[in-house]
Amino acid sequence: MRTLSIVDEEGNIIGEDTRENIHKKGLLHKEVHVWFYTPKGGIIFQLRGKDKDTFPNLLDATVGGHVELGDDYVDTALKETLEETGVRAIKNDLYLVAKIRKIAKDPATDMVNNVLRMVYAYEYSGNIEDLGIEEGSQGFEEWLIKKLLVGLSETEKKRFIPSILENEYLEIYRKIGRLLKQE
Repeated sequence: MRTLSIVDEEGNIIGEDTRENIHKKGLLHKEVHVWFYTPKGGIIFQLRGKDKDTFPNLLDATVGGHVELGDDYVDTALKETLEETGVRAIKNDLYLVAKIRKIAKDPATDMVNNVLRMVYAYEYSGNIEDLGIEEGSQGFEEWLIKKLLVGLSETEKKRFIPSILENEYLEIYRKIGRLLKQE
């Protein structure tokens, strides 16, 4: 079992526990998201595995991961990008677009994700079919930024983790659109 740091509101380490216990107890910990965007104005979402302990079978950030003991946010973002997509990025490829304090409860599993999260954007100009699919994932889907911002149907919304359709994430999609000069 992986052990993660438990942190206070400023990100200072105050303890450690297993990933499973951290989610069961709703303890504050560190995570990263890396959002791949395409030159065509799309954002690539990862379809979570059917057996994930939180939000199974829903669309999520392209890359997401817990900051493990001894790692920092950028190292984690680069490591998780390689593991989850097969893309070998470097620090200068990542654009920090947000720092988020978030609590999300999964109604299907009662697990709580209580995080300090750094959110990065990465321009991906390859084919979505060329992305490596990590075990536990079902693949990737591209959605146009304009579609995400204009609004999704109720049926479409049910395909996503609810929190990534909230205003703070819509602002992230706007920021990514500005990187493309589409917003």
